[in-house]
Amino acid sequence: MSRIENVLYTGKTHTTGGRDGAARSSDGRLDVKLSSPGSAGAGTNPEQLLGAGWSACFIGALGLAARASHVSLPADTSVDAEIDLGTTDGAYFLQARLSVNLPGLPRDVGLALIERAHQTCPYSKALRGNVDVQTSLV
Repeated sequence: MSRIENVLYTGKTHTTGGRDGAARSSDGRLDVKLSSPGSAGAGTNPEQLLGAGWSACFIGALGLAARASHVSLPADTSVDAEIDLGTTDGAYFLQARLSVNLPGLPRDVGLALIERAHQTCPYSKALRGNVDVQTSLV
């Protein structure tokens, strides 16, 4: 495990009520109701929040990969994340799919950027070896 030498940012949240509660960031920018996946509740769920955070981070990693490869990242780059919550032998697990859209880039360039981003994105690193992840270029 790598240790951080220089902390760039610390996101602070306070959550109550678990999957049927609420989460709020210390700066008030995030203030969401939480609901269990598939329920009629009015809030989002941890899987959706993971997908949103990971997608945003992954696009940042794509930008770094593009700059290092001397390629312009398309302005309309997007990532669709699917985070599955499931069970195996009665234990809960996550699995994920990241579908990356890099319009206008040649397929080989896009695939290389996705691979490089997946190796450098902090979310990808955190989940590597713990969550089955599939990446694809769409």
